[in-house]
Amino acid sequence: MKDIEMCNCTFCGRPQKAAKKLIASPNGDAFICDDCIRICADIIKEESLKVKVFKDLVLPSPKEIKKTLDDYVIGQDNAKKVLSVAVFNHYKRINYNEHNKGKKKKEDKNAVELEKSNVLMIGPTGSGKTLLVRTLAKILDVPFACADATTLTEAGYVGEDVENVLLKLIQNADYDIEKAQRGIIYIDEIDKLARKSENRSLTRDVGGEGVQQALLKIIESTVASVPPQGGRKHPHQEMLQIDTTNILFICGGAFVGLDDIINKRISASSIGFNANIKNSEEKAKIDYSKDVQPDDLIKYGLIPEFVGRLPIVTGLDNLDDAALRRILVEPKNSLIKQYKQMFKIDGFDIEFQDDAIAYVAGRAIDLKTGARGIRTIMEARMLELMFDLPDPNVYGKIIITRDFIEKGTNPILVKREPEEKVDSEEKKAV
Repeated sequence: MKDIEMCNCTFCGRPQKAAKKLIASPNGDAFICDDCIRICADIIKEESLKVKVFKDLVLPSPKEIKKTLDDYVIGQDNAKKVLSVAVFNHYKRINYNEHNKGKKKKEDKNAVELEKSNVLMIGPTGSGKTLLVRTLAKILDVPFACADATTLTEAGYVGEDVENVLLKLIQNADYDIEKAQRGIIYIDEIDKLARKSENRSLTRDVGGEGVQQALLKIIESTVASVPPQGGRKHPHQEMLQIDTTNILFICGGAFVGLDDIINKRISASSIGFNANIKNSEEKAKIDYSKDVQPDDLIKYGLIPEFVGRLPIVTGLDNLDDAALRRILVEPKNSLIKQYKQMFKIDGFDIEFQDDAIAYVAGRAIDLKTGARGIRTIMEARMLELMFDLPDPNVYGKIIITRDFIEKGTNPILVKREPEEKVDSEEKKAV
């Protein structure tokens, strides 16, 4: 055995004299100093905390989740209920399966393993699909990634491989694979992957059925290999391995024309002496959570295997005039509240007249882009105002009128009282 006074730490190379303590291995061939022991202990503690975050995840109840969603999303009560229960059950399932992992095989023999239930959201553009999912991830404090199905193609074709969806989630989790494996992925425009007809085509459909096939494995459960820098895979590239078993996939789309397929099926089943005849207005109203059947989605163009991996279906309604007005004003991050905060930084109070809000909501309905149209209309005028702001030492309040939004006329400017003048240096500091 070597003389410990003549030895160095095997890890950092420091001599025994420079360390408070130098500990030898049982065979005396290796040594470690007290500083290296402390660093190793910190690393182990940090890694164990990463896993503990999810194993001991405290879940809010479905009612609590919906209540928080109400603060950010106006209307869509049924969709919020469905998503609250689906997300709650998903993470409850993860906790249950994690606890069962530690049990002995004999005890596990009769244990029930809970399977994942992914979600399909059907609703027009601008109805709040992405906002709902993003807010859910924020409530649960889990990584979130959003992808557009129209950019995805089969491997080997120009476009994005489906594995790049997983890379976005890993990046948003700061490359913490353990954390990413408990995240949520939202795939928008999923209806654009539908086959153009029910008959299988002999030609390649690289952006449609082929992508559905490619998504099957990662949506259900697989250990996927993901290029760390994105792009195409090549044989000599080092890959990130991620297990998708506990990743919740939520797919969304407008599914234009699906209501016709459902109404046609319902009408066909209503023929006969005892048929319940409905008028055209009743036919137009579809409750996707109750009325949609797997066959309807297959007729629309989704392959049966893909439909089977999205067992929970919910629908979002078109936003009416009243809902759009509320969206402008009520949510915690409403557009008007954001503008008020931005102008407050510059030393102004800003007020929106009711007829201005009503005009924006009406124009958004005309554009048929839902809540997205609101920002388009507002930004066009507000950018001009923010570019050419009045003097904050002269004016303290800006009133936004309908004529300002509709025609671009000047807003109403209210002068400050003499003692209300704002010091420009103080304003900048804010």
